[in-house]
Amino acid sequence: MSRQLIALFAAAGLLLSGCATISDGLDAINPFASSGPKMAPLPPLNTTAEVRTVWSTSVSKAGNYTFTPAVVGNVVYVAAANGTVSRIEDGKAVWKIDAGQPLSAGVGANGRLVVVATPKGEVLAFSAEDGKALWKARVSSEVLAAPAIGDDGVAVKSGDNQVFLLDAGDGGRKWAYQRATPPLSVRSAGSPVFADRYLFVGYPGGKLVALALQNGAPVWEGAVALPKGATELDRVADIVASPVIDGRQICAVAFQGRVACFDMGQGGAMVWSRDISSVSGLAMDGRYVFVTDDKGVVYALDRLSGSSLWKQDKLKNRRLSAPVVRRGLVVVADAEGILHFLSREDGSFAARLKTDGTPVRAPLQLLGSSVLVQTSGGSVSAIEAQ
Repeated sequence: MSRQLIALFAAAGLLLSGCATISDGLDAINPFASSGPKMAPLPPLNTTAEVRTVWSTSVSKAGNYTFTPAVVGNVVYVAAANGTVSRIEDGKAVWKIDAGQPLSAGVGANGRLVVVATPKGEVLAFSAEDGKALWKARVSSEVLAAPAIGDDGVAVKSGDNQVFLLDAGDGGRKWAYQRATPPLSVRSAGSPVFADRYLFVGYPGGKLVALALQNGAPVWEGAVALPKGATELDRVADIVASPVIDGRQICAVAFQGRVACFDMGQGGAMVWSRDISSVSGLAMDGRYVFVTDDKGVVYALDRLSGSSLWKQDKLKNRRLSAPVVRRGLVVVADAEGILHFLSREDGSFAARLKTDGTPVRAPLQLLGSSVLVQTSGGSVSAIEAQ
């Protein structure tokens, strides 16, 4: 694996970790070196969509972690590395609290709970109404992925790739699931996803696993990537972003692997796969699957067959976020805090908007008719395009 790929992990907030021997060997490589590939210059823009900032506010910085804002109706919950957690409505903080310790992951939220986690493996729950502390739980290690909240509890994936289902009322452990993982893997900020009777989790080694909500037993697994190569570095093939689900179809993408879609109604049978590597993730609508690869190319694939519809390759090496789809536009953000709006139909550039100039590592979210973006520098903005 090249130094450029190691730098890519760092830029995406996905530093390598693994067994002690291999990790120690990686210490000699500086992942923050400036020797990586240069970002493509931005092409001239013929604006075809009107973009405006509905509101923007500032929170504290993300540090070396990825904090994903949670959207519940018209309410936004955000967190930062210094321990601050806030509830925002129409761009204004309704409440802001100090969790009392540094944070490494968040936010999971519903109408009642707001949940964040720490580098020490503590999971902290607060009242969505007023920010009052409700309960605290502990998992096996540092938490990098935002907890997920469903009807059956709070799902937490720890940095050592164990998955825990906690009781939403008091944080008590319902079950834990652990599986063997490769000696070396990528630090993943991809959260578990609740759907139907299952909890879906992406793993190192390229496996997408469906866990039974009742007891955490694995029900089926799909191979999104097939590790290959002579060294452990070459064989890193991890699902590092959350899978996406629409109806019976679930799709996921792996670094040094594939985009693959499965039919949940047929026991996880694979529908199709394509060789595309990504550390960012994908999006899906009624017709298409959109994915940004690890070189900064955006693809649109047919949802039913996986065939290519278009690709936009003029954002190479700009360390793109996963895409979102809104009002006929595909939106991605880059390492300079710029949002790029592409035509859903052909991938052409429609608009561009710059935020605070710091990288966007967190997945973009949808907030009503707007796209919600949280930068690593701490700006949170709702952007609308027409």
